[in-house]
Formats: sequence, C-alpha cells, structure tokens
Amino acid sequence: MNLVYCYDAYCGWCFGFSGVIKRIATSFKEIIPVDVLSGGMILPAKPVHISATAAYIRSAYKTVEETTGVKFGKDYLWHIENPDDSDWYPHSEKPAIALSIVKEINPQRALDFATSLQYALHAEGRDLTDDEAYRHLLADYQLPENDFYKKLHSPLYKEKAYRDFEMVKQLKVTGFPMLFLKKTAHEFIAISRGYTDYETVALRLNTVLYKIKEA
Repeated sequence: MNLVYCYDAYCGWCFGFSGVIKRIATSFKEIIPVDVLSGGMILPAKPVHISATAAYIRSAYKTVEETTGVKFGKDYLWHIENPDDSDWYPHSEKPAIALSIVKEINPQRALDFATSLQYALHAEGRDLTDDEAYRHLLADYQLPENDFYKKLHSPLYKEKAYRDFEMVKQLKVTGFPMLFLKKTAHEFIAISRGYTDYETVALRLNTVLYKIKEA
C-alpha cells in the first residue's frame, strides 16, 4: 500500500496543503510511503497569459492564506496584481517533467521537491516555465546540472509527466489537492479532496488503515 498525492505545481490550494501532506508523510513514514502525481491542471494547446486568471487568483489567494496559513510572496503577487506587465504564461508541463526526473533520481525526495516547486512559484515568484527557475534546487536534491537540463527537454521525461496526468484522469480527480490510499493495483480509497487539515486527514487515514487491518 501507499498514499498517492495528486497535486499540481500551479495549484494555490496545493501550496496551502504542503505543510499538511509533509506532516502526514512524516507521521506515517514507518507505515506507508507517499507517491506524488502531477495533475496537469494547466495544459493549454497554445500559451495563455496570466491575465486570463489573474482576477480570480487576486481574490482566491486571500482565502487560501486565511484557511491554510501560508503566505504568497510579493514577487508572485506582482504578476497577479500587474498582469498587463507580466510575461508569465503558466503551464503545468515543465514542473511535471522536473518532478518525473526527481522521482527517478531521488524518489524519496519527490514530495519535498513538489512542495519546493510550489514555494518557488507562490512564495518566491519564480516562473516555472523558465529553465532557470529550477537551478537553485539542483544541489539540494542531488541533481547533476547537465544531466537534469538534458532530461528536462527529453521526450522520455515528458512522456513520464504525461503518464502522471493520465493516471490522475483515470482516478477521476476533478480538483486539487487530492489524496488517495492505494490499497491494491486497482483499488484506490479517497482520503481527502481539496484542502483538508492535518487532524482530519490523519483521522481518516487511521480509520481506513484500521478497517483494512481488521477486514
């Protein structure tokens, strides 16, 4: 068994959930590991400028902060508050490829890397469609620079990212974050949908694990 965390690097609610899922991973590490799937939340056929969603985010981020306690950084918010001057075209593909690389090279750090991507975007205001947005993470995650950037533009790792997207579709995930317990290869039990506090997630997970044990 393992936990399957469906997230997207661009998802503000996932940013808010980062502390919860990392705490769950720590609390249950002796029992059950956590796998991360990139959701492909933003995959336009043609690039779409940040101005298309800035008004919604400008309102929604405050709710995320009030609910979860995270803080969005001023460099990120500049693009939200000044969309006409921004050069951002959000797209979920590149951060998903980067996560696929980490899942191969340093799989035990995949969850940490996913949350680092969200911090890089939402707190530090880094553009995740830009190769340079990842450079500061390479040393922390033992990612050789030349190898990482070669893989970041490799069709193989793009395919791996899209496999994640397809798996998330098969799980019928319609919003992020979402957490499942994978009981068998074909049986997934939903633990939480959307932002959920640690105590609630832990209680639900312990209840499900107890029922499985007693079955």
